[in-house]
Amino acid sequence: MHQAFYRKWRPQTFDDVYGQEHITSVLRYEAEHGTFSHAYLFFGSRGTGKTTCAKILAKVVNCERPVGGNPCGECEACRMIETGATTDILEMDAASNNGVENIRDIRDEVVYAPSALKYRVYIIDEVHMLSASAFNALLKTLEEPPEHVVFILATTELHKLPATIVSRCQRFDFRRISTEQLMKRLNYIAEQEGLTLEPDAARLLSKLAQGGMRDAISLLELCAGSNRNITSEVVGAVVGVTGRDAMLKTVNAIANADFDALFSQVDEVVQSSKDLAVFWQDLISVYRDMFVVKTTSGAASYLDLTDYETKQITEAAGKFSKETLLAHCKLLEDALYAMQKANAVKRIVAELTLVRMCEPTLDTSNEAILSRIAKIEDLIAVGAFSAERPREEKKTEIKAAKEREKELEPKQAIPEEKFDDSVKPAEPEQPISYDELMSGRRVLRPLRQWAEVVERVSLKNAMIAGFMKKASAFTLEDGKILIRFSSPFDRDMAFSGNGKEDLRGALSTVLKREIIESQLLVEIVVGRESDLFDEILDAADDADDLSE
Repeated sequence: MHQAFYRKWRPQTFDDVYGQEHITSVLRYEAEHGTFSHAYLFFGSRGTGKTTCAKILAKVVNCERPVGGNPCGECEACRMIETGATTDILEMDAASNNGVENIRDIRDEVVYAPSALKYRVYIIDEVHMLSASAFNALLKTLEEPPEHVVFILATTELHKLPATIVSRCQRFDFRRISTEQLMKRLNYIAEQEGLTLEPDAARLLSKLAQGGMRDAISLLELCAGSNRNITSEVVGAVVGVTGRDAMLKTVNAIANADFDALFSQVDEVVQSSKDLAVFWQDLISVYRDMFVVKTTSGAASYLDLTDYETKQITEAAGKFSKETLLAHCKLLEDALYAMQKANAVKRIVAELTLVRMCEPTLDTSNEAILSRIAKIEDLIAVGAFSAERPREEKKTEIKAAKEREKELEPKQAIPEEKFDDSVKPAEPEQPISYDELMSGRRVLRPLRQWAEVVERVSLKNAMIAGFMKKASAFTLEDGKILIRFSSPFDRDMAFSGNGKEDLRGALSTVLKREIIESQLLVEIVVGRESDLFDEILDAADDADDLSE
């Protein structure tokens, strides 16, 4: 009769157990020195070796000639346990035997000495399924069992166990097995079974197992049933998963808003009879990896990827902001939940979600709005609303902004022929007197939004904003912005650090046009007793508005 791989290749000694050295080393020590506990509690996710270690422990406590803390496998006790010819080893599934009467039977039996072995061992699997009354019945026996009895409790849900039970056991936490260790075990089994397992296929199987050895071996057997030469393509076809290259292709299509590629990808998954929910979980996994790359400095230590895959993920993550990734993860999560509830409309859910991921304006969730705001902030921070627009388009926008500025000029402006073009404005870096300033005869219009500009700068640096607040701002005829300081010290402090860039970004946001560095002028005006000149200009401007 055929025996499943995971049963055929179940470890028979602690040395054969993969990924749980922190547990097997302690159990070997106890076996070597004969210092066994009366009760053990094995906790961990499925397929990590709980039942396997329980069976090995049951052997070694009764083994007549232990070898290095492992059962010899040759003595009569080991052979009896292996063949199931003894009644002193009792395995009970608490999921189907969770009543108080089952525990009472155990309580009545423990008083009797073992029939053939040194110890009577009770292995209770999924112990968290016991009822409250059953736990109460087990409590006293578990605390003070006879010397010839050993209890081994196994569970995947430790939080469901009463604290009184946990405190009476020697607890061992089984960890998820790493991908490298799973690959090593799969390669060994494949070699023994005469299978050709390619490295990419072994890695894919190990990832799909999610840290469980039993799942990994079962998937290997599933793939071996269709082909003796197991490749990543065979794994994808048998298990129904999509390769990482296809996932990255989908991510790039989302970044480029390529709807044709997205609908084609969904159609390919549906036509190949793969489960869309599995495809969706793979896509969520890729987004998780991108989010790790985007938010951490040592992403390689958190990602179970090769160097080439890490490079691909890093390049893909560079196309999204953290806020956008967060919004997309929320959409993917909601879509997966919807797919699980309505199998008939999986395709519609997938396609609509991908469209919403490409068009943030169609999504009104908080995460989507946060993503859109982040894009605007990034553009403002660099002083441009689109740094990659064609030069001619930018020129057209600047020209339109200048025309809007001219439309806002006072109607009673000084005629152009009255200006003396021979008189040049003072250099920004050199202080000029009030009299020299008046002789320049430039038309300056106070920048009314200056207070708002300073307020935006204060959100990034309150100290710098304090010095900017003491300055005055004006709009020149050519659309440039003139900032006047009363002293070189105020100017230097206002522009310290990233002050100048913060100011340009705030001006661009408030004025709704790009302010490049050459459009920002700075003057230092000395010899003024007060801000009377600014007050006169403001009053004149208000009078013009009232007259209109």
